[in-house]
Amino acid sequence: QVQLVESGGGLVQPGGSLRLSCAASGSIFMINAMGWYRQAQGGNKRELVAAITSGGSTNYADSVKGRFTISRDNAKNTVYLQMNSLKPEDTAVYFCNAAPDIAMMEFIGIWGQGTQVTVSS
Repeated sequence: QVQLVESGGGLVQPGGSLRLSCAASGSIFMINAMGWYRQAQGGNKRELVAAITSGGSTNYADSVKGRFTISRDNAKNTVYLQMNSLKPEDTAVYFCNAAPDIAMMEFIGIWGQGTQVTVSS
């Protein structure tokens, strides 16, 4: 079993920055891919924001390219999401996810509890 603990959400003004962290523990040998999804209030689907493999390969949603950076500390089993130039449309609950492969994340990945990010003036 894998457990994920997230931190770093909050309220920020448009144009500001936040950094999310997600630490994995437990049966981490099965984890290759880690990343972040988000779900807007009232939305019924979680969208992939960014993901990274243990080898450093990354995927980003088009809407965050150039603004968000995902990184990973394999020694600490922790993934980070640096979010810059935040926009009101980035407001959502952000969920950490871990899975054997990026393609499996949405379907069989382990989910964190979620952390709220609100971008508002």
